[in-house]
Amino acid sequence: MTEPIDLDIAFAGAPTPAGASTSGVSAAFRAYALVLLMSIYTLNFLDRQVVNILVEKIKADLHLYDWQIGALAGLSFAALYTVLGFPVARAADRGDRPLIIGVAIAIWSGCTALCGLTQNFAQLVAARVGVGIGEAGCTPPAVSLITDYTPPDRRASAMAFYTLGGPVGLLIGMSLGGVAADAWGWRAAFLIVGLPGVVLSVVALVTLVEPRRKLAAALRTKADETPSLAETFREISGKRALWLILFAASIKAFAGFGGGAFTAPFFLRNHGGELAAAAASLHLQSTGLLGLVLGFSGGLLGIVGVMVGGVVADRLGARDKRAYVSIPAVAGVFAAPLSLAALMTGSFVIAVVLMSLSGLLDYLWFGPTFAALQSMVRPRSRAMVVALQLLMTNVIGLGLGPLGVGLISDLFTHQLNLGPAQGVRFSLVAFVFVGLIGNLLFWMARRTIREEIVS
Repeated sequence: MTEPIDLDIAFAGAPTPAGASTSGVSAAFRAYALVLLMSIYTLNFLDRQVVNILVEKIKADLHLYDWQIGALAGLSFAALYTVLGFPVARAADRGDRPLIIGVAIAIWSGCTALCGLTQNFAQLVAARVGVGIGEAGCTPPAVSLITDYTPPDRRASAMAFYTLGGPVGLLIGMSLGGVAADAWGWRAAFLIVGLPGVVLSVVALVTLVEPRRKLAAALRTKADETPSLAETFREISGKRALWLILFAASIKAFAGFGGGAFTAPFFLRNHGGELAAAAASLHLQSTGLLGLVLGFSGGLLGIVGVMVGGVVADRLGARDKRAYVSIPAVAGVFAAPLSLAALMTGSFVIAVVLMSLSGLLDYLWFGPTFAALQSMVRPRSRAMVVALQLLMTNVIGLGLGPLGVGLISDLFTHQLNLGPAQGVRFSLVAFVFVGLIGNLLFWMARRTIREEIVS
């Protein structure tokens, strides 16, 4: 085991020797922290995304249009989530990151549970805004902690492990949410997934280590070295590859979150008969069966995709840093035709298989992207860069993606008279082509990424 380097040097921006962490934590604690932070991100993603399996029931109960469903799935959550990202990141770059994470979990979990008590569209939007407020305190401090805990040559796989929370949250949220909604209604589903956050909040507060606590005196003398927002922007302003990666990730998020919000409605509207027959044979209802199928197929293959992306990026990136952007660029190109075929087939089973394989490829970009961006800035700018990434991916992706799919679906449905089934189908088809723009930007980042990586 290599000797940990001095935190004072690491925080000042000095290069870190390969294989050394910047925190002095043990390998056993690092493994524990990664598991805990991944579990927290799982809950983060679950509470954020469970609405996707519930939207058809919410739409029928509250008499909503598709654009309102898009607003619930994305824009309401992203509104304050993005605004609060920078002050939270500023606090994470200077203060107690486990405290920030613990408080954030309690806020978003409570607001998720409140979604189950709402009676109309406005109340549900307000509760979803609250979920976004809480979840703004998760990823910037978590990614910053992981970067401090982890040696540079293992960061892509560590970030990939953290982002496993995405597909794991999808798996649990879709399956549990669908079954709970069929059994007790969509409001009960929100209550069930929101309450466990109280436990994780306490565990994070009690057990996570803030490396800065060991250097309180040194940090008091170096507090003014924490870069301001303006200084961070000056640091990254000339980094061409960094900005290409940020925009690529945002466009991929735009297509991905937009499509994800309407995957369940697509299947229920276009494959409803096949779904109902299969569900009846298993003594289930359509929403419950669909949640289980999409949760396990998409979630399990998503887990594989995230981990493969991180491990391959670490191995290939050790020889050529361009691997961090080459992997997502190539994987996305192969994913697109699979998505198109899934949307156009008349078979529910074939559509699920093709969509799951496409998801496996699309999940490859998570680990390499986080690792690349964290390696392209000084240590004490890392949380701010995560906040910038989340600002862009959540405004463009989570905020506008579902809303965009919903608006286009309503246009096709009502203005072009295609009906709700074909309206959502061709809206999703359009978004597959939008996602290809992100793959192109990832590929363009190959030109300068090697020169821009600093640690």
